Amino acid sequence: MSTGTPGRTAPEPPEDPDRISSYGKKAVVASSLGYAMDGFDLLILGFALSAISAELHLGQAQAGSLATITLFGAVLGGIVFGVLADRFGRVKMLTYSVVFFAVFTGLTAIADSFTEIAVFRFLAGIGIGGEFGIGMTLAAESWPAKKRARATAWVGLGWQAGVLLAALVSAPVLIHWGWRGLFLLGAVPAVVAIVFRSRLHEPEKFTQFKAAQQGRPQKVPLKLLVADAETTRATIGILVLTSVQNFGYYGIMIWLPTYLEDRFGYSLTKSSVWTAVTVVGMGIGILVFGQLADRLGRRKAFWIFQFGAAVSVLAYSQAVSPWALVIGGAVMGAFANGMIGGYGALMAELYPTAVRSTAQNILFNAGRAVGGLAPVAVALVAASLGLGTAIGLLAVIYVLDMAAMLLIPDRQAEELD
Repeated sequence: MSTGTPGRTAPEPPEDPDRISSYGKKAVVASSLGYAMDGFDLLILGFALSAISAELHLGQAQAGSLATITLFGAVLGGIVFGVLADRFGRVKMLTYSVVFFAVFTGLTAIADSFTEIAVFRFLAGIGIGGEFGIGMTLAAESWPAKKRARATAWVGLGWQAGVLLAALVSAPVLIHWGWRGLFLLGAVPAVVAIVFRSRLHEPEKFTQFKAAQQGRPQKVPLKLLVADAETTRATIGILVLTSVQNFGYYGIMIWLPTYLEDRFGYSLTKSSVWTAVTVVGMGIGILVFGQLADRLGRRKAFWIFQFGAAVSVLAYSQAVSPWALVIGGAVMGAFANGMIGGYGALMAELYPTAVRSTAQNILFNAGRAVGGLAPVAVALVAASLGLGTAIGLLAVIYVLDMAAMLLIPDRQAEELD
């Protein structure tokens, strides 16, 4: 029996603001896939370094510089693709960046000298640079505010999926087809990019912004990154965070297979297994971080993980038994890289739609440029103190990371401008 007013239709129940839409799920999947391709590309370089060095007669520092060159390319790509994404669309530029890096990763397979491989790695890096900021922006703009860190955590998890795939396939591919065959696999993402581009439109937040801007001059005001004192402090803080994140990550992951092989005599296959365990730990850490950041706030979650990273990296460098390496690798991975998904939500809340993708890409890839020095820095320290000590010293940088959080306001779950 109806109790409503005669002649009137019962009002529709209000839409749940915390409900994850079908579009939001697709956007996160697309962003995660793009970031997974980045992770795969960069780790296969780590596994291929020994083979490349042997064939092209590269020294240790020269081999390490290939990762640095790739990351320098990512800085340029981050700026270019970030600006283009804020002007022409997140989905469109995400697709183009994937195709760009996939093509030049594939072309790396035909390099016959250090110069050639360096050029191809730099160009592949340009494409890689666009992935992080665009994907994180797409996810952040598509999910409800209270679950935003969980969305960007899923994107960060995509990187680990790509890295894990690289850890699992690198050894058998290197054994049967060599390092050139490994890089040919990197061309496959171009096909994936074209598929997901055809099935995803631009997020509503971006289309509304573009509609409001219609008829006005089309430009990306970079001064919004330093619009006022509070924003400037936040930008400086984010630069420290992304620099530490990338320096620690590349310092550990690029040299971890070599460290395990040199110190413990592990074969390439066994090193791959140990690296895979570390990557699984990273994935678990990312998911946990997303939950904590949405429940406790951004600053508290970062402090917990930064402290954990400092302790676990130092402890891992002292490990000597196989079980200590397995457990320590998983714990170190969880803390040292669990924060990666949080940057997307943190930066999305600090900068407006007009410059959000640009801010994400510039600030994260500037950190990548600093992080790009890590493989060379670790190699130089290792030459005099040993690789274990060089990795252990990375623990110091996370103390700086904790201090930088004081510069960044915590705008947990605020609606995006």
